[in-house]
Amino acid sequence: MLHDLIANGQSMRTVSLPRGRQRLHAMPTSAGYEVRENETYDWDGRKRGLTPFTVLQHTISGTGRLRYQNRNYKLQSGDTMMVLVPHNHRYWLEKGERWEYFWISMNGEETLRIHKMVLALAGPVLKLQQSTIDHLADCSLRLVKGANTPGAASSIAYEAAMALYDDIFGSSAFMAEQSAMQPVIDHINANLEKSLPVSELAAIVGLSRAHFSRSFADSEGIPPAEYVLQQRLQRAAKLLTKADFLPVKEVSIMCGFEDANYFAKVFRRVYGITPTEFRTTGMYASIGRSR
Repeated sequence: MLHDLIANGQSMRTVSLPRGRQRLHAMPTSAGYEVRENETYDWDGRKRGLTPFTVLQHTISGTGRLRYQNRNYKLQSGDTMMVLVPHNHRYWLEKGERWEYFWISMNGEETLRIHKMVLALAGPVLKLQQSTIDHLADCSLRLVKGANTPGAASSIAYEAAMALYDDIFGSSAFMAEQSAMQPVIDHINANLEKSLPVSELAAIVGLSRAHFSRSFADSEGIPPAEYVLQQRLQRAAKLLTKADFLPVKEVSIMCGFEDANYFAKVFRRVYGITPTEFRTTGMYASIGRSR
């Protein structure tokens, strides 16, 4: 399927179809195959509007660059990049380098939910099975060449999201680890306003701190302390716009941040704007809205 996409030649399509009043839970916004070489190619995830969508981009050959939350990645053949917009990231082509890739950009409530789960577990650079890459290439090609109704386009986007889901979450080993960590995740979500030391979380599942930290990272893709921070920020984002009568300082306390200045600093690092600016723009309220 990847061969067929390449054989079709460089092409891209912006998917813009009438959808009426019904919201589709998975919808492509663009797809294509390109080769970029020694030219300006630079995308900043904080400057692409406030309507959320994801970019799933697979490197066929050459080299691309990604900076994601202050960490630099060199994307090479076989690497699949996934980023959420709006977000604090940037991907670009260095002068003198060549980048061959295909991509699918998507939005919709279910697509965003699945992709956020993938990001939380595996981060922005994925190593997918070849069968998954071929499947995604086929989805991209079908979007470029057809899918001229909202339902047809939505079904391909959902198919792509589920192919990714099966690759990342489908192994029995992952499911066993996920089940083992669920009591910890439930405890975190029920107590985000409290201190959640790693030693306390480890005790829930009867593991030593070191063993628990390794097992949790294997299961969720990030260390327990980082997971807690991520959940605190997600709650804060929701409260800032859904409960706009609450002062920002009170939101910070309800989400486990005793120091409002530290809360603002961390929030800005992740979302690219301050909590007050986030509330003013209503960014959270736009999540799940079709584009």
